[in-house]
Amino acid sequence: MPKNTLPETSLKNFLEIPYDELEALNLEAADAAVRLTPAELEKKYRDYLRKEKRLKAVTVCFTDIEGRFHMLDYDKQFFLEANDNLTFDGSSIRGFSAQKESDLRLGIDWGSIVWLPSDVFGPGKVIIFGTVLNRDRSLYEADFRARLAELAKEIKKSRGLTANVAAEVEGFIMKGVNAEQGYNEVNGFELISTGGYYHSLPLDPLKKFIDTAAEAQRAMGFRNEKDHPEVAPSQFELNFSYAHAVRACDLIQLYKLVCRQVAANMGMTASFLPKPVSGVNGSGMHLNLSFAKNGKNVFFDAKGEDGLSGAAWDAVSRILNHAQELSLVLNSSVNAYRRLDPHFEAPNQIKVSSVDRGSMVRIPAGNERSARLEIRSVGPDANPYLALFALIGTALHGEPLTKDENKRDRVRYLPGNIHDALRLFRASDFMKKLMGEVPHEKYAHHKQAAADRSPKELGTIVKTSEVLFHHDVTTQMLWHKF
Repeated sequence: MPKNTLPETSLKNFLEIPYDELEALNLEAADAAVRLTPAELEKKYRDYLRKEKRLKAVTVCFTDIEGRFHMLDYDKQFFLEANDNLTFDGSSIRGFSAQKESDLRLGIDWGSIVWLPSDVFGPGKVIIFGTVLNRDRSLYEADFRARLAELAKEIKKSRGLTANVAAEVEGFIMKGVNAEQGYNEVNGFELISTGGYYHSLPLDPLKKFIDTAAEAQRAMGFRNEKDHPEVAPSQFELNFSYAHAVRACDLIQLYKLVCRQVAANMGMTASFLPKPVSGVNGSGMHLNLSFAKNGKNVFFDAKGEDGLSGAAWDAVSRILNHAQELSLVLNSSVNAYRRLDPHFEAPNQIKVSSVDRGSMVRIPAGNERSARLEIRSVGPDANPYLALFALIGTALHGEPLTKDENKRDRVRYLPGNIHDALRLFRASDFMKKLMGEVPHEKYAHHKQAAADRSPKELGTIVKTSEVLFHHDVTTQMLWHKF
Protein backbone atom coordinates (compact mmCIF):
# COMPACT_ATOMS: atom_id res chain seq x y z
CA MET A 1 0.00 0.00 0.00
CA PRO A 2 1.41 3.46 -0.91
CA LYS A 3 2.42 5.50 2.12
CA ASN A 4 -0.10 8.29 1.57
CA THR A 5 -3.09 5.97 0.98
CA LEU A 6 -5.38 5.52 3.97
CA PRO A 7 -7.16 2.20 4.58
CA GLU A 8 -10.67 2.14 3.14
CA THR A 9 -12.21 1.81 6.61
CA SER A 10 -11.00 5.28 7.56
CA LEU A 11 -12.80 6.84 4.59
CA LYS A 12 -16.24 5.61 5.63
CA ASN A 13 -17.92 6.34 8.92
CA PHE A 14 -21.22 4.47 8.70
CA LEU A 15 -23.33 3.55 11.69
CA GLU A 16 -22.25 0.36 13.49
CA ILE A 17 -23.87 -0.29 16.88
CA PRO A 18 -22.70 -2.93 19.39
CA TYR A 19 -25.25 -5.71 19.95
CA ASP A 20 -26.13 -4.76 23.54
CA GLU A 21 -26.78 -1.13 22.57
CA LEU A 22 -28.68 -2.29 19.48
CA GLU A 23 -31.00 -4.44 21.58
CA ALA A 24 -31.73 -1.58 23.99
CA LEU A 25 -32.40 0.79 21.07
CA ASN A 26 -34.79 -1.62 19.31
CA LEU A 27 -36.66 -2.55 22.50
CA GLU A 28 -37.15 1.15 23.31
CA ALA A 29 -38.48 1.69 19.77
CA ALA A 30 -40.93 -1.22 20.13
CA ASP A 31 -42.23 0.24 23.41
CA ALA A 32 -42.46 3.74 21.90
CA ALA A 33 -44.58 2.40 19.04
CA VAL A 34 -47.25 1.43 21.59
CA ARG A 35 -46.87 4.49 23.81
CA LEU A 36 -46.66 7.39 21.32
CA THR A 37 -49.08 8.70 18.70
CA PRO A 38 -48.24 8.42 14.97
CA ALA A 39 -47.43 12.15 14.88
CA GLU A 40 -45.13 11.86 17.88
CA LEU A 41 -43.37 8.86 16.32
CA GLU A 42 -42.85 10.70 13.05
CA LYS A 43 -41.31 13.71 14.82
CA LYS A 44 -39.12 11.47 17.00
CA TYR A 45 -37.60 9.59 14.09
CA ARG A 46 -37.41 12.53 11.68
CA ASP A 47 -35.35 14.33 14.30
CA TYR A 48 -33.20 11.24 14.79
CA LEU A 49 -32.54 10.77 11.07
CA ARG A 50 -31.57 14.43 10.68
CA LYS A 51 -29.11 14.25 13.58
CA GLU A 52 -27.53 10.86 12.82
CA LYS A 53 -24.88 11.64 10.21
CA ARG A 54 -23.62 8.04 9.97
CA LEU A 55 -26.78 6.73 8.32
CA LYS A 56 -26.57 6.51 4.55
CA ALA A 57 -29.96 4.98 3.67
CA VAL A 58 -33.40 4.02 4.92
CA THR A 59 -34.69 0.64 3.75
CA VAL A 60 -38.46 0.71 3.24
CA CYS A 61 -40.07 -2.75 3.08
CA PHE A 62 -43.50 -4.11 2.19
CA THR A 63 -45.12 -7.48 1.50
CA ASP A 64 -47.09 -8.48 -1.60
CA ILE A 65 -50.30 -10.50 -1.55
CA GLU A 66 -48.48 -13.85 -1.71
CA GLY A 67 -46.15 -12.94 1.15
CA ARG A 68 -42.92 -12.04 -0.65
CA PHE A 69 -40.84 -9.44 1.15
CA HIS A 70 -39.74 -6.42 -0.91
CA MET A 71 -37.19 -3.76 0.05
CA LEU A 72 -36.23 -0.40 -1.45
CA ASP A 73 -33.28 1.68 -0.22
CA TYR A 74 -33.76 5.44 -0.13
CA ASP A 75 -30.92 7.87 0.39
CA LYS A 76 -31.48 9.30 3.85
CA GLN A 77 -31.59 12.92 2.74
CA PHE A 78 -33.99 12.16 -0.12
CA PHE A 79 -36.17 10.11 2.24
CA LEU A 80 -36.46 13.01 4.69
CA GLU A 81 -37.44 15.41 1.91
CA ALA A 82 -39.77 13.13 -0.08
CA ASN A 83 -41.17 10.46 2.26
CA ASP A 84 -44.71 11.80 1.75
CA ASN A 85 -44.40 11.16 -2.00
CA LEU A 86 -42.62 7.82 -2.41
CA THR A 87 -43.89 5.89 -5.43
CA PHE A 88 -43.13 2.56 -7.11
CA ASP A 89 -44.31 0.55 -10.11
CA GLY A 90 -46.59 -2.15 -8.73
CA SER A 91 -47.08 -3.80 -12.12
CA SER A 92 -43.39 -4.78 -12.22
CA ILE A 93 -43.87 -7.00 -9.16
CA ARG A 94 -45.45 -10.37 -9.91
CA GLY A 95 -48.44 -10.97 -7.71
CA PHE A 96 -48.90 -7.35 -6.73
CA SER A 97 -50.88 -5.25 -9.16
CA ALA A 98 -52.06 -5.05 -12.73
CA GLN A 99 -50.54 -2.64 -15.24
CA LYS A 100 -53.45 -0.26 -14.80
CA GLU A 101 -52.52 -0.05 -11.10
CA SER A 102 -48.84 0.52 -11.80
CA ASP A 103 -48.36 3.82 -9.93
CA LEU A 104 -48.60 3.04 -6.24
CA ARG A 105 -47.40 5.02 -3.24
CA LEU A 106 -45.62 4.02 -0.05
CA GLY A 107 -46.74 5.51 3.24
CA ILE A 108 -44.39 5.19 6.23
CA ASP A 109 -45.25 3.41 9.47
CA TRP A 110 -42.87 5.39 11.66
CA GLY A 111 -43.41 3.14 14.67
CA SER A 112 -41.96 0.10 12.86
CA ILE A 113 -38.33 1.27 12.64
CA VAL A 114 -35.64 -1.35 13.34
CA TRP A 115 -31.86 -0.88 13.57
CA LEU A 116 -29.98 -3.74 11.89
CA PRO A 117 -26.84 -5.60 13.00
CA SER A 118 -24.12 -4.21 10.74
CA ASP A 119 -22.10 -7.44 10.63
CA VAL A 120 -25.11 -9.26 9.14
CA PHE A 121 -26.68 -6.61 6.89
CA GLY A 122 -23.90 -4.06 6.39
CA PRO A 123 -23.44 -0.72 8.19
CA GLY A 124 -25.32 2.56 7.89
CA LYS A 125 -28.96 1.48 7.41
CA VAL A 126 -32.23 1.23 9.29
CA ILE A 127 -35.31 -0.63 8.06
CA ILE A 128 -38.89 0.62 8.30
CA PHE A 129 -42.20 -0.86 7.13
CA GLY A 130 -44.23 0.87 4.47
CA THR A 131 -47.96 0.98 3.81
CA VAL A 132 -48.98 0.54 0.17
CA LEU A 133 -51.34 3.27 -1.03
CA ASN A 134 -53.25 4.00 -4.22
CA ARG A 135 -52.52 7.15 -6.21
CA ASP A 136 -55.19 9.01 -4.20
CA ARG A 137 -53.46 7.85 -0.96
CA SER A 138 -56.26 5.48 -0.01
CA LEU A 139 -55.20 2.07 1.32
CA TYR A 140 -54.35 -0.44 -1.38
CA GLU A 141 -56.76 -3.35 -0.82
CA ALA A 142 -54.19 -6.07 -1.58
CA ASP A 143 -51.78 -4.83 1.12
CA PHE A 144 -52.81 -7.11 3.96
CA ARG A 145 -50.42 -5.51 6.42
CA ALA A 146 -52.50 -2.36 6.12
CA ARG A 147 -55.71 -4.41 6.13
CA LEU A 148 -54.61 -6.22 9.32
CA ALA A 149 -53.77 -2.88 10.97
CA GLU A 150 -57.25 -1.57 10.08
CA LEU A 151 -58.87 -4.74 11.44
CA ALA A 152 -56.89 -4.39 14.67
CA LYS A 153 -58.12 -0.79 15.04
CA GLU A 154 -61.71 -1.82 14.32
CA ILE A 155 -61.88 -4.61 16.90
CA LYS A 156 -60.18 -2.37 19.47
CA LYS A 157 -62.75 0.37 18.89
CA SER A 158 -65.86 -1.82 18.61
CA ARG A 159 -65.05 -4.60 21.09
CA GLY A 160 -62.10 -3.36 23.12
CA LEU A 161 -60.04 -6.34 21.91
CA THR A 162 -56.34 -6.63 21.13
CA ALA A 163 -55.13 -9.67 19.17
CA ASN A 164 -51.85 -11.05 20.54
CA VAL A 165 -49.81 -13.48 18.47
CA ALA A 166 -46.70 -15.59 18.94
CA ALA A 167 -45.28 -17.42 15.94
CA GLU A 168 -43.21 -20.60 15.83
CA VAL A 169 -41.54 -20.61 12.42
CA GLU A 170 -39.55 -23.64 11.29
CA GLY A 171 -37.09 -23.85 8.40
CA PHE A 172 -34.31 -25.94 6.88
CA ILE A 173 -30.65 -25.20 6.23
CA MET A 174 -29.23 -26.53 2.95
CA LYS A 175 -25.67 -26.67 1.69
CA GLY A 176 -24.71 -23.97 -0.79
CA VAL A 177 -26.02 -20.52 -1.61
CA ASN A 178 -29.21 -20.40 -3.72
CA ALA A 179 -29.87 -24.10 -3.15
CA GLU A 180 -33.55 -23.65 -4.05
CA GLN A 181 -32.78 -22.09 -7.44
CA GLY A 182 -30.43 -24.98 -8.24
CA TYR A 183 -32.83 -27.69 -7.07
CA ASN A 184 -33.56 -30.77 -9.15
CA GLU A 185 -35.65 -33.75 -8.12
CA VAL A 186 -32.95 -36.31 -8.97
CA ASN A 187 -30.40 -35.03 -6.45
CA GLY A 188 -32.73 -33.18 -4.05
CA PHE A 189 -31.33 -30.87 -1.39
CA GLU A 190 -28.02 -31.51 0.37
CA LEU A 191 -28.59 -31.17 4.10
CA ILE A 192 -25.90 -29.82 6.43
CA SER A 193 -26.84 -32.04 9.38
CA THR A 194 -28.13 -35.58 9.94
CA GLY A 195 -29.05 -35.00 13.58
CA GLY A 196 -32.53 -34.61 14.99
CA TYR A 197 -34.43 -32.84 17.75
CA TYR A 198 -31.95 -31.05 20.06
CA HIS A 199 -29.10 -33.14 18.56
CA SER A 200 -26.47 -30.67 17.49
CA LEU A 201 -22.95 -30.15 18.74
CA PRO A 202 -22.26 -26.59 19.95
CA LEU A 203 -19.96 -25.72 17.03
CA ASP A 204 -21.42 -27.71 14.15
CA PRO A 205 -22.76 -25.71 11.14
CA LEU A 206 -26.43 -25.92 12.16
CA LYS A 207 -25.77 -24.71 15.70
CA LYS A 208 -23.46 -21.94 14.46
CA PHE A 209 -26.25 -20.78 12.16
CA ILE A 210 -28.84 -20.90 14.97
CA ASP A 211 -26.56 -19.02 17.38
CA THR A 212 -25.72 -16.31 14.84
CA ALA A 213 -29.37 -15.82 13.80
CA ALA A 214 -30.52 -15.77 17.43
CA GLU A 215 -27.93 -13.15 18.35
CA ALA A 216 -29.06 -10.95 15.44
CA GLN A 217 -32.72 -11.36 16.38
CA ARG A 218 -32.04 -10.53 20.01
CA ALA A 219 -30.25 -7.35 18.94
CA MET A 220 -33.23 -6.44 16.73
CA GLY A 221 -35.61 -6.51 19.70
CA PHE A 222 -37.31 -9.86 19.07
CA ARG A 223 -37.37 -10.71 22.80
CA ASN A 224 -36.04 -14.22 22.17
CA GLU A 225 -37.33 -17.15 24.18
CA LYS A 226 -35.56 -20.30 22.93
CA ASP A 227 -33.90 -21.73 19.83
CA HIS A 228 -33.01 -25.28 18.83
CA PRO A 229 -32.64 -27.81 16.02
CA GLU A 230 -36.02 -29.33 15.12
CA VAL A 231 -37.14 -32.94 14.54
CA ALA A 232 -35.91 -33.28 10.95
CA PRO A 233 -32.20 -33.18 10.05
CA SER A 234 -30.95 -29.65 9.23
CA GLN A 235 -34.20 -28.17 10.58
CA PHE A 236 -34.34 -25.23 13.00
CA GLU A 237 -36.77 -23.16 15.04
CA LEU A 238 -36.05 -19.88 16.85
CA ASN A 239 -38.84 -18.69 19.14
CA PHE A 240 -39.57 -15.13 20.18
CA SER A 241 -42.15 -13.46 22.39
CA TYR A 242 -45.73 -12.63 21.51
CA ALA A 243 -46.72 -9.19 20.23
CA HIS A 244 -49.78 -7.45 18.83
CA ALA A 245 -50.84 -8.87 15.47
CA VAL A 246 -49.13 -6.44 13.08
CA ARG A 247 -45.80 -6.39 14.92
CA ALA A 248 -45.92 -10.19 15.21
CA CYS A 249 -46.16 -10.41 11.41
CA ASP A 250 -43.39 -7.83 10.98
CA LEU A 251 -41.18 -10.01 13.18
CA ILE A 252 -42.02 -13.08 11.08
CA GLN A 253 -40.90 -11.28 7.92
CA LEU A 254 -37.73 -10.00 9.61
CA TYR A 255 -37.09 -13.47 11.09
CA LYS A 256 -37.06 -15.03 7.63
CA LEU A 257 -34.90 -12.18 6.30
CA VAL A 258 -32.38 -12.65 9.13
CA CYS A 259 -32.24 -16.42 8.63
CA ARG A 260 -31.77 -16.12 4.88
CA GLN A 261 -29.03 -13.49 5.20
CA VAL A 262 -27.17 -15.27 8.00
CA ALA A 263 -27.27 -18.54 6.04
CA ALA A 264 -26.05 -16.81 2.85
CA ASN A 265 -23.21 -15.17 4.79
CA MET A 266 -22.18 -18.69 5.87
CA GLY A 267 -22.38 -20.14 2.34
CA MET A 268 -25.71 -21.91 2.97
CA THR A 269 -29.43 -21.49 2.20
CA ALA A 270 -32.25 -21.05 4.71
CA SER A 271 -35.41 -22.48 3.15
CA PHE A 272 -38.99 -22.00 4.28
CA LEU A 273 -40.50 -24.52 1.89
CA PRO A 274 -43.04 -26.45 3.97
CA LYS A 275 -41.79 -29.89 2.86
CA PRO A 276 -38.44 -29.69 1.03
CA VAL A 277 -37.49 -33.28 1.86
CA SER A 278 -39.82 -36.29 1.67
CA GLY A 279 -39.85 -38.81 4.47
CA VAL A 280 -39.03 -36.39 7.30
CA ASN A 281 -41.02 -33.76 9.20
CA GLY A 282 -41.89 -30.64 7.26
CA SER A 283 -41.80 -27.04 8.49
CA GLY A 284 -44.75 -25.23 9.99
CA MET A 285 -45.56 -21.72 11.17
CA HIS A 286 -47.69 -22.35 14.24
CA LEU A 287 -49.64 -19.22 15.10
CA ASN A 288 -50.56 -18.84 18.78
CA LEU A 289 -53.55 -16.50 19.01
CA SER A 290 -55.35 -14.91 21.95
CA PHE A 291 -57.49 -11.83 22.54
CA ALA A 292 -57.02 -9.40 25.43
CA LYS A 293 -59.42 -6.80 26.81
CA ASN A 294 -58.35 -4.17 29.33
CA GLY A 295 -55.08 -6.06 29.74
CA LYS A 296 -56.87 -9.34 30.58
CA ASN A 297 -56.65 -12.52 28.49
CA VAL A 298 -60.27 -13.19 27.49
CA PHE A 299 -59.41 -16.72 26.32
CA PHE A 300 -58.65 -17.87 29.89
CA ASP A 301 -61.17 -19.44 32.24
CA ALA A 302 -59.80 -21.59 35.05
CA LYS A 303 -63.12 -23.44 35.24
CA GLY A 304 -63.57 -23.81 31.47
CA GLU A 305 -62.80 -26.90 29.41
CA ASP A 306 -59.00 -27.15 29.05
CA GLY A 307 -58.76 -23.81 30.86
CA LEU A 308 -60.40 -21.88 28.00
CA SER A 309 -63.30 -19.44 28.12
CA GLY A 310 -66.50 -19.60 26.11
CA ALA A 311 -65.10 -16.85 23.86
CA ALA A 312 -62.10 -19.01 23.04
CA TRP A 313 -64.21 -22.07 22.26
CA ASP A 314 -66.46 -19.90 20.10
CA ALA A 315 -63.38 -18.81 18.09
CA VAL A 316 -62.32 -22.46 17.74
CA SER A 317 -65.77 -23.38 16.43
CA ARG A 318 -65.71 -20.65 13.77
CA ILE A 319 -62.16 -21.45 12.62
CA LEU A 320 -62.90 -25.18 12.33
CA ASN A 321 -66.15 -24.50 10.47
CA HIS A 322 -64.32 -22.46 7.80
CA ALA A 323 -61.12 -24.55 7.81
CA GLN A 324 -61.42 -25.92 4.29
CA GLU A 325 -62.00 -22.57 2.60
CA LEU A 326 -59.23 -21.00 4.73
CA SER A 327 -56.74 -23.64 3.63
CA LEU A 328 -55.40 -21.83 0.55
CA VAL A 329 -54.49 -18.82 2.71
CA LEU A 330 -52.84 -20.91 5.44
CA ASN A 331 -51.25 -23.41 3.02
CA SER A 332 -50.39 -21.25 0.07
CA SER A 333 -48.21 -23.39 -2.22
CA VAL A 334 -48.15 -26.68 -4.10
CA ASN A 335 -45.45 -27.88 -1.70
CA ALA A 336 -47.48 -27.00 1.43
CA TYR A 337 -49.88 -29.92 0.90
CA ARG A 338 -47.07 -32.44 1.24
CA ARG A 339 -46.61 -31.30 4.82
CA LEU A 340 -50.20 -31.91 5.99
CA ASP A 341 -49.54 -35.47 7.08
CA PRO A 342 -50.32 -36.57 10.67
CA HIS A 343 -47.49 -39.13 10.51
CA PHE A 344 -45.11 -36.14 10.68
CA GLU A 345 -46.86 -34.12 13.43
CA ALA A 346 -48.75 -31.99 10.91
CA PRO A 347 -52.55 -31.98 10.72
CA ASN A 348 -54.86 -33.07 7.95
CA GLN A 349 -57.89 -33.55 10.21
CA ILE A 350 -60.07 -30.56 11.06
CA LYS A 351 -60.28 -30.93 14.82
CA VAL A 352 -59.16 -29.44 18.13
CA SER A 353 -57.22 -31.19 20.87
CA SER A 354 -55.21 -30.39 23.98
CA VAL A 355 -52.87 -33.35 23.45
CA ASP A 356 -52.85 -34.36 19.78
CA ARG A 357 -50.21 -32.41 17.86
CA GLY A 358 -51.77 -33.69 14.64
CA SER A 359 -54.84 -31.49 15.25
CA MET A 360 -55.39 -28.35 13.19
CA VAL A 361 -56.01 -26.41 16.42
CA ARG A 362 -54.23 -27.37 19.64
CA ILE A 363 -54.89 -26.10 23.14
CA PRO A 364 -51.49 -25.73 24.85
CA ALA A 365 -51.28 -25.92 28.62
CA GLY A 366 -51.66 -22.33 29.78
CA ASN A 367 -52.56 -19.91 32.55
CA GLU A 368 -54.17 -16.49 32.82
CA ARG A 369 -51.31 -14.97 30.87
CA SER A 370 -50.62 -17.67 28.28
CA ALA A 371 -53.99 -19.30 27.44
CA ARG A 372 -54.24 -19.36 23.67
CA LEU A 373 -55.16 -21.26 20.52
CA GLU A 374 -52.32 -22.80 18.52
CA ILE A 375 -53.23 -23.02 14.84
CA ARG A 376 -50.84 -25.72 13.60
CA SER A 377 -51.85 -26.09 9.96
CA VAL A 378 -50.16 -22.86 8.77
CA GLY A 379 -47.15 -23.23 6.44
CA PRO A 380 -44.02 -21.06 6.91
CA ASP A 381 -44.43 -19.71 3.36
CA ALA A 382 -47.89 -18.22 4.04
CA ASN A 383 -48.32 -14.45 3.93
CA PRO A 384 -48.44 -13.87 7.72
CA TYR A 385 -50.51 -10.67 7.43
CA LEU A 386 -53.11 -12.36 5.22
CA ALA A 387 -53.13 -15.51 7.37
CA LEU A 388 -53.77 -13.56 10.58
CA PHE A 389 -56.25 -11.22 8.91
CA ALA A 390 -58.21 -14.29 7.81
CA LEU A 391 -57.92 -16.12 11.15
CA ILE A 392 -58.90 -13.12 13.27
CA GLY A 393 -61.72 -12.21 10.89
CA THR A 394 -62.97 -15.80 10.97
CA ALA A 395 -62.66 -16.11 14.76
CA LEU A 396 -64.84 -13.02 15.19
CA HIS A 397 -67.15 -12.99 12.16
CA GLY A 398 -67.27 -16.56 10.85
CA GLU A 399 -70.20 -18.94 11.22
CA PRO A 400 -69.88 -21.30 14.20
CA LEU A 401 -69.72 -25.02 13.61
CA THR A 402 -73.14 -26.61 14.10
CA LYS A 403 -73.76 -30.20 15.08
CA ASP A 404 -76.66 -32.27 13.80
CA GLU A 405 -77.74 -34.39 16.76
CA ASN A 406 -79.39 -36.88 14.38
CA LYS A 407 -76.10 -37.69 12.64
CA ARG A 408 -72.95 -39.21 14.05
CA ASP A 409 -69.80 -37.11 13.88
CA ARG A 410 -67.83 -37.35 10.65
CA VAL A 411 -64.12 -36.66 10.48
CA ARG A 412 -63.48 -33.66 8.24
CA TYR A 413 -60.19 -33.25 6.40
CA LEU A 414 -58.17 -30.37 5.05
CA PRO A 415 -57.66 -30.39 1.27
CA GLY A 416 -54.99 -32.84 0.13
CA ASN A 417 -53.64 -30.69 -2.71
CA ILE A 418 -53.66 -27.11 -3.94
CA HIS A 419 -56.26 -27.85 -6.65
CA ASP A 420 -58.88 -28.87 -4.09
CA ALA A 421 -57.90 -25.90 -1.91
CA LEU A 422 -58.34 -23.54 -4.87
CA ARG A 423 -61.78 -24.95 -5.67
CA LEU A 424 -62.97 -24.49 -2.08
CA PHE A 425 -61.44 -21.00 -1.85
CA ARG A 426 -62.97 -19.78 -5.12
CA ALA A 427 -66.41 -21.09 -4.14
CA SER A 428 -66.37 -19.45 -0.71
CA ASP A 429 -68.63 -16.42 -0.38
CA PHE A 430 -67.27 -15.99 3.14
CA MET A 431 -63.68 -15.59 1.90
CA LYS A 432 -64.79 -13.22 -0.86
CA LYS A 433 -66.54 -11.04 1.69
CA LEU A 434 -63.68 -11.24 4.18
CA MET A 435 -60.88 -10.41 1.72
CA GLY A 436 -62.83 -8.38 -0.82
CA GLU A 437 -63.69 -9.71 -4.26
CA VAL A 438 -60.71 -8.17 -6.09
CA PRO A 439 -57.98 -9.39 -3.69
CA HIS A 440 -59.77 -12.75 -3.45
CA GLU A 441 -59.61 -13.25 -7.21
CA LYS A 442 -56.08 -11.83 -7.47
CA TYR A 443 -54.81 -14.27 -4.84
CA ALA A 444 -56.58 -17.22 -6.48
CA HIS A 445 -55.14 -16.23 -9.88
CA HIS A 446 -51.56 -16.37 -8.62
CA LYS A 447 -52.09 -19.62 -6.73
CA GLN A 448 -53.58 -21.13 -9.91
CA ALA A 449 -50.51 -20.04 -11.88
CA ALA A 450 -48.28 -21.94 -9.46
CA ALA A 451 -50.55 -25.00 -9.52
CA ASP A 452 -50.55 -25.07 -13.32
CA ARG A 453 -46.75 -25.23 -13.38
CA SER A 454 -46.58 -28.44 -11.34
CA PRO A 455 -47.90 -31.99 -11.84
CA LYS A 456 -51.39 -32.47 -10.45
CA GLU A 457 -50.38 -35.52 -8.41
CA LEU A 458 -47.94 -34.77 -5.59
CA GLY A 459 -46.36 -38.26 -5.54
CA THR A 460 -43.51 -39.00 -3.15
CA ILE A 461 -40.74 -36.97 -4.83
CA VAL A 462 -40.52 -33.20 -4.36
CA LYS A 463 -40.76 -32.01 -7.97
CA THR A 464 -38.40 -29.45 -9.47
CA SER A 465 -41.33 -27.30 -10.61
CA GLU A 466 -42.88 -26.98 -7.14
CA VAL A 467 -39.60 -25.53 -5.87
CA LEU A 468 -38.60 -23.35 -8.82
CA PHE A 469 -42.10 -21.91 -9.26
CA HIS A 470 -42.72 -21.48 -5.55
CA HIS A 471 -43.83 -17.91 -4.83
CA ASP A 472 -41.11 -17.37 -2.22
CA VAL A 473 -38.18 -18.58 -4.37
CA THR A 474 -36.60 -15.77 -6.40
CA THR A 475 -36.77 -17.15 -9.94
CA GLN A 476 -38.61 -14.30 -11.63
CA MET A 477 -36.88 -14.93 -14.97
CA LEU A 478 -38.26 -18.48 -15.10
CA TRP A 479 -41.83 -17.24 -14.61
CA HIS A 480 -41.46 -15.06 -17.71
CA LYS A 481 -39.95 -17.92 -19.73
CA PHE A 482 -42.57 -20.53 -18.82
